[in-house]
Amino acid sequence: MGNMIHFTNNYQDCSTDSGFQFEFYCDTCGTGCMSQFKHSKMGAAGTIFKAASNFFGGLGGAQGATDDARELMRGKERDEALREAVEEAKKIFKLCGRCGKWVCEQACWNEKRNLCETCAPDLDEELAAAQNTAKMEQIWRKARQTDLIDGEIDVRQADGKPKEAPLKCTSCGAAVNGKFCGECGAAAPAAKKHCTSCGTEASATAKFCGTCGQKL
Repeated sequence: MGNMIHFTNNYQDCSTDSGFQFEFYCDTCGTGCMSQFKHSKMGAAGTIFKAASNFFGGLGGAQGATDDARELMRGKERDEALREAVEEAKKIFKLCGRCGKWVCEQACWNEKRNLCETCAPDLDEELAAAQNTAKMEQIWRKARQTDLIDGEIDVRQADGKPKEAPLKCTSCGAAVNGKFCGECGAAAPAAKKHCTSCGTEASATAKFCGTCGQKL
């Protein structure tokens, strides 16, 4: 069985007393393939012999010798069943000549390059995946650049104190930085103050905070 050791490295023996069955797995994605169930001749023969032995009240030491012989024959029968299962599974899995892995044909094999997709990725699939990744990155970048919380959250400075909100023109709504609106020329509204202690808004002429008494 030396010529198939590598292939059978990644498999599970699912055999029972009634017969033999094996599940092989793709070396890349782990997809499984179950071989056909093969009934055990020795298993059936052993059941018949055991029933006859019980009927006649046991056959003494001959029973143990027979069990040993049956296990030996069953081991040979299992080896043959495994060989057949390997040949069956090789029709589903492909051997990559570059890395030596056995991979499933459906998901991990590049038919055009005759190599596994780890060694020779499908360029059409890679392009589609790259495009989708780029689209997602653009969506996140635009979302970060878009003001989605205008006026909803109190944005604070590094020291934890609230930033002074820019004055808005009562006529056109534009931000006002001077005494007059730069958009429509209307007089700027009276500036409001914020308490540096608790953040409460106060009028432009207030000298103390109405909430905590802090001097403004």
